[in-house]
Amino acid sequence: MTWLLSGLALWIVVHLLPAAAPGIKARLASALGPAPWRGVFSLLVLLGLVLIVVGWRTTLPTAVYAPPAWGRVAAFPLMFVSVLLFGASHAKTSLKRIVRHPQLTAVMLWSIAHLLANGDIRSLVLFGGLGAWAVLEMLLISRREGAWVKPERARVRSELINVAVSTVVFALLIMLHPYFAGVSPLPPR
Repeated sequence: MTWLLSGLALWIVVHLLPAAAPGIKARLASALGPAPWRGVFSLLVLLGLVLIVVGWRTTLPTAVYAPPAWGRVAAFPLMFVSVLLFGASHAKTSLKRIVRHPQLTAVMLWSIAHLLANGDIRSLVLFGGLGAWAVLEMLLISRREGAWVKPERARVRSELINVAVSTVVFALLIMLHPYFAGVSPLPPR
């Protein structure tokens, strides 16, 4: 659990720094220079991710609560919407006119989906922690940026590309889930 908590703490602190303490971030970026700052930031995020994966794989899934019987079923559409929103954060799509923070909303939905499907301590720590971080990050960014200026409508072609790519990514995540998470999201045969 120590690895998981360490990775989660590192991920959250590194990501919250620009939103919660922009002055500290600006001083660090100025002292290091823009490119080295991005490099250090990226390395710390990667280290956090590695610690999270190692921590997940080495922590026993001790039950904390019984997830609802419909939790695994509900997780699938939530995960698809999560992948779609994550894709929208990197594409020209009108979803950005509906959701101010598509990538962070994707993380929040990803967390909810996994908490509905899993009731063990490592899931509660990882998905609960990242879900709470995503909500806090959205609040801090919204406060920093002020009023939301919605982007222009995207072309239908962009929407279709986002849906197609998201569908492929979702299918790949389902197929690869047993390898990176150690568990299949599909019901047993």
